[in-house]
Amino acid sequence: MHNIRIKTERLLLRPLMEEDADSIFEWVSDERVARYMVYTTYTDIEQVREWLAFISHNASTYNFGFERLSDGLLIGSGDIGQGKKPGCWGFGYNFRYDCWGKGYATEAVKAMMDYAYKNFGARKFASSHCEPNIASGNVMKKCGLHFTGYGEFQKLDGSCKMRSMEYEGYLQ
Repeated sequence: MHNIRIKTERLLLRPLMEEDADSIFEWVSDERVARYMVYTTYTDIEQVREWLAFISHNASTYNFGFERLSDGLLIGSGDIGQGKKPGCWGFGYNFRYDCWGKGYATEAVKAMMDYAYKNFGARKFASSHCEPNIASGNVMKKCGLHFTGYGEFQKLDGSCKMRSMEYEGYLQ
């Protein structure tokens, strides 16, 4: 697990900790949030603890909690790391439903991209979203990525398949 802390105008991006399990459960147990994610809706906080243990051993990806500076509330999480394509970094994010549409995702993603650029020379980035999740497409565009084509999205348990929209872009 890393110890990276990144401060933006409204957020502190910091390592996720076991103590965050209750806050994380707030959004991963919300069907409105989970419907666009690869995981199925969590029904037990133990699932969060298992996920936190899993990501703590994943050295190839930088996972962050997104803490709101105004009140210290953990409102989301995300990650960034080397993607499947050589020289390309991928990212993802997830937020409490009551924090959607407030610009937090764009702010967090830009901070993660900037960190990867400054510390690892990352210039090329890619991400995708379920086709119906237009708001995530808007985040990707605001972060300098461009639509490159369609792919397939599938829940980890295979319960749902949808078309995805793929994006790539370069930092200048």
